[in-house]
Amino acid sequence: MRTLLKKAKWMVALGTTSLLVACTAMDTTSSGMVGIERKQYMSSLVSEADLNQTAAQQYNQMISQARAQSALDVNQAQTQRVRTIAQRLIQQVGVFRPDAQQWNWEIHVINSDEVNAWCMPGGKMAVYSGLINKTKATDDELAAVIGHEMAHALREHAREQMSQQMATNIGLSVLSAVTGSSLVGDLGSTLTDVMFNLPNSRTHETEADRLGVELAARAGYDPRAAVTLWQKMQALSGNGTPEFLSTHPSPASRINDLQVAAERVMPIYQQNKR
Repeated sequence: MRTLLKKAKWMVALGTTSLLVACTAMDTTSSGMVGIERKQYMSSLVSEADLNQTAAQQYNQMISQARAQSALDVNQAQTQRVRTIAQRLIQQVGVFRPDAQQWNWEIHVINSDEVNAWCMPGGKMAVYSGLINKTKATDDELAAVIGHEMAHALREHAREQMSQQMATNIGLSVLSAVTGSSLVGDLGSTLTDVMFNLPNSRTHETEADRLGVELAARAGYDPRAAVTLWQKMQALSGNGTPEFLSTHPSPASRINDLQVAAERVMPIYQQNKR
């Protein structure tokens, strides 16, 4: 009887877990000229609306902290330069997903020696002055890095990674036992972990690279600058891994893939360059 009861309890727990972690296959973006066609699986536990709201709250806190430290948009010319580039890229997001045109996009420059940049779910961005200064980035190269980060948001890579992480955590919880504790961790802490601590997968990086160069080309920036940017990043890694590369691994094969993607979108760039 005890064995049957234990088995029944296991089956109920397993069934409940299956409902909780049920993932839906979806296309977050169109394929574009670079041909991104992978289906993504998103958990019902991590809705786009909830994640965007959480990201906005975290972003506001980080921006407020930078402002309190007198590190926010210190160089007005630098900030305007970054915002001009970002705005031209934002004007092209409808090619990949029309709804992103209505996102509340925002970008700031944080005064820091870190070589870093990021875009949170829903279009909340930051570029660190260290990236601009240490790489001596051209406008085309800044467009490459900002476009790459925007691509992560457009493809909802953070949401996808969080869905996988939550599914794993819940599965482990069921395997250990059915307890009265919460199965799902705090959305904010999970987002922080995914955005700033855990490395992106090679698949996510390839998609962001390819979509990013197409965004840049459509905005009139030379897509080949993505190659020179990553070459500069690799050169900087000789003095210790830049923060950017800790979550954006840069193997040699990446340069080859970027070169192929850039050549593919060159006709778009020739039509739109300014």
